[in-house]
Amino acid sequence: MSLKLELEEAKRQLAAHTPAEAYAELFRSIREQQQSGTVFGLREGDKAKDFTLNNALGTPVNLYDELAKGPVVLTFYRGGWCPFCNLQLRAYQHILPKIEELGGQLIAVSPQSPDNTLSQQEKEELSFHVLSDTNGLVAAKYNILYEVPSYIQDIFMNHFKLNLAEYNATNRWILPIPSTFMIDETGTVRSAYVNPDFMQRMEPEDILDQLRKL
Repeated sequence: MSLKLELEEAKRQLAAHTPAEAYAELFRSIREQQQSGTVFGLREGDKAKDFTLNNALGTPVNLYDELAKGPVVLTFYRGGWCPFCNLQLRAYQHILPKIEELGGQLIAVSPQSPDNTLSQQEKEELSFHVLSDTNGLVAAKYNILYEVPSYIQDIFMNHFKLNLAEYNATNRWILPIPSTFMIDETGTVRSAYVNPDFMQRMEPEDILDQLRKL
């Protein structure tokens, strides 16, 4: 099954198990971002912002050090609690050999705590870099960080029983807009997928197509 079909099934499951009012509020938050007039994310041709973040084992990983080895597919996701994110990362793990055949590397970044990152990496058997950006500083550099609205915080706490600040080991309710950037060895963003609709993600085949163009 393609990632798109898996995401559509996850969307149906979310609708089936979420009260209608709460489900509508999730779409309200998406709509507010889409209609805000804000241009989220770096654009094609921009210089990628360098950063150093720890991986699941606490080892620092530097973007530009990785770029010295080849192009990087850099994806920002919400966290291991998000079913859409888990489907995305599993699909990207599946194409990792093809990414590497094309000379590329995959780096995934979320605001979740290192402990939760390690748990997710082990559970999903991910063999690429999964990094913790607990205070959202890197997501902010890429212009995709946002404060979770209070009405969404209420849904997370009351329906999903998730305290996001606690899960991320910080004192803020922050998330990145799901995004995937293709960065070449010069540090230039060659393509950017930034979508406020967290139920959609960049298709694996599109990643491979972009890599083939480098």
